[in-house]
Amino acid sequence: MLITEQPSHYRHLEKMPIPDIITYINEEDKTVAFAVEKALPQIEKLIEAIADKMLAGGKLFYIGAGTSGRLGILDASECPPTYGVPYDLVQGVIAGGFDAIIRAAEFAEDNTEQGWLDLQSKNISDQDFVVGIAASGTTPYTLGAMRAANTVGAVTIAVANNAHSPLLENARYPILVETGAEVIAGSTRMKAGTAQKVVLNLLSTALMTRMGRVYRGLMVHLRARNTKLKQRGRAIIAEIVGCTDDEAARYLEDAGGDVKSAILLGFGLTVDKAADILERHQGNLRAVLDEIGRHNE
Repeated sequence: MLITEQPSHYRHLEKMPIPDIITYINEEDKTVAFAVEKALPQIEKLIEAIADKMLAGGKLFYIGAGTSGRLGILDASECPPTYGVPYDLVQGVIAGGFDAIIRAAEFAEDNTEQGWLDLQSKNISDQDFVVGIAASGTTPYTLGAMRAANTVGAVTIAVANNAHSPLLENARYPILVETGAEVIAGSTRMKAGTAQKVVLNLLSTALMTRMGRVYRGLMVHLRARNTKLKQRGRAIIAEIVGCTDDEAARYLEDAGGDVKSAILLGFGLTVDKAADILERHQGNLRAVLDEIGRHNE
């Protein structure tokens, strides 16, 4: 039996008072961080292997069914507003397509061919990376896509919660997070899903950081397109440049909402010069500031 399908340790949950129910759930959730900690060496090896290839044009695809597919879409959709990357750089693919994001399509996960067809529609190539996500590690939709991705030379990565599962065995970079039995037996949207979310956070955040999308712990590559992001952008510019909020607002407006360009305007560069030097350094603000000798830290 899969460990994620084992009987609950709380066989009389329905008889318990609500304080006990939520306390037990919370206690189980606390174990997730320790389970992920054991997988950190695997995640580190993966980041080191793919960061440079992503800078060279590779794309990252998350693929899964149900909760796992939704978590991939969630992480992918947050990368552009947080790190200013193109919307096609990190993409999520879910069994059942767009409708399955909000309405469960349980049957879709049993189709062994459709996962690869869905990836092919994204023009996947041997320059790309496929992250298969499945608590069981056996989902036919995800497993079929991973096996086919291997045949075209894509780099395959698996995130699963059961050891020795086919998904892990068919991935170049397997990431196992053993979260054990769920409070509600088989309800892998709970601990297993939480662990998957944590792993994807680690993966995308560390990857974007290595790609130069973070400077001093700040999301300097964001584009200020709404009120909240404009406020955040001004605060980032003011902190790095050492200017007033009004000056930061002017730099941001002159840069067309591009925070990293606005920072360079604050350091005396022109719009054209800022664009040129950022392009030469693939948008890496630290490398740019190294070149012009401006670090207020």
